[in-house]
Amino acid sequence: MSERRVTIASRVGLHARPAGIFAEAVAELPLEVTIAMEDESADDAMDASSILSLMSLGAAHGDVVVLRAEGDGADEALDALVKILETDLDAE
Repeated sequence: MSERRVTIASRVGLHARPAGIFAEAVAELPLEVTIAMEDESADDAMDASSILSLMSLGAAHGDVVVLRAEGDGADEALDALVKILETDLDAE
């Protein structure tokens, strides 16, 4: 299983617009991707393609989340998703 830790860059955190952009990117992948706060176990991880799950995560600007995926292309997929979360999507 591939795993990445990433700091949320959007100034409002992972809410509304940033969550929608991220969920859409995850949904286009042929992999199941999960997301959790850094201090939560993998068992508590949520579906990263669900905007409701992303918003209920409560990730604020500067929080660290953990992305996990398994399968062919997981490393490349997570690298691309990290770039999205490391971008202040509210500034665009």
